[in-house]
Order: sequence, then C-alpha cells, then structure tokens
Amino acid sequence: QVQLVESGGGLVQAGGSLRLSCAASENIFSMNVMGWYRQAPGKQRELVAVIPSIGFINYADSVKGRFTISRDNAKNTVYLQMNSLKPEDTAVYYCNARLLRSGIPNDYWGQGTQVTVSS
Repeated sequence: QVQLVESGGGLVQAGGSLRLSCAASENIFSMNVMGWYRQAPGKQRELVAVIPSIGFINYADSVKGRFTISRDNAKNTVYLQMNSLKPEDTAVYYCNARLLRSGIPNDYWGQGTQVTVSS
C-alpha cells in the first residue's frame, strides 16, 4: 500500500505562488505515473498535472504556463510549483500515484491539501 502525504497548501493572494510537495512511502521511480488532481467545492475532481516515469508531462489547459510538476526520485517526492495563482485555483489538491499491474491501474491518493486563493 503506497502512502502519500501532501504539504505546502495554504492561503495566498491572487498572483502569488505556492509549492506543493507529495512524499511517498515507496520508491516513486516504480510508479508508472505520479500526478496532482484538485477538487473545488461542488465540482468533480480534475487532473492538474501528471508526470509519467516514461513519456511526456501533461497539464490541464487551465494551468499551462503557470504550474510546473516535477519529481525527485531520490527523495520519493513529487512537487507542484504554482505561480500566478487565480481565485479559480482554489481547491483541495490531491497527490496521486498510479501503478499498473498486469495492465490494471492501481491508484493511490493522499489526504489532500487545501489551497485558497483570495482576490
């Protein structure tokens, strides 16, 4: 069972920056995909950014050019640098690890960290 712990959320003014961290209990190099998702009140959880072990990084259109996802395999940590934050970025941000076993995806989630952007 992979455990993920997010940190770095908080309250920031519009235009500000935050960096989220996701510490994993296991070697993230073995995970097929690491990613960040978010869920705003009354809305479905949505993809923010994903970084596969092989392949290209993918961002939601709404965050392209403002957010950057990265990973430090030595520290088993994934980061989300968020710049030029907007009030619509307000949400609970969740870290995700996906491991494919026999072609079947196994998803692991952190407990979430709140990001609030004031106007």
